[in-house]
Amino acid sequence: MSDVKSQVMTTIATLITTAFGLIAALAWNEAIKAILAQFFTAGSDVTGLLIYAVLITIIAVIATLLIARAIPTEPPVQDVRIVEDVRTGK
Repeated sequence: MSDVKSQVMTTIATLITTAFGLIAALAWNEAIKAILAQFFTAGSDVTGLLIYAVLITIIAVIATLLIARAIPTEPPVQDVRIVEDVRTGK
């Protein structure tokens, strides 16, 4: 039962994290575009979009790593099986 509870808690944490990520992305989207528009002229739309995409990717990777470290995980348990040798009976 505790395994199910752990999986449910992990899933809920993932959903909440994803929701906050979406909200933050929407909130920062226009702000970052406005900042980049100040540094790049209208003729360099592709350059601005590429820089925007790289910045957002870096931020997303860092945030994902920080969140993954915050969620406690238990080391996997290895199953040990004792198998008898059919030929020798041992």
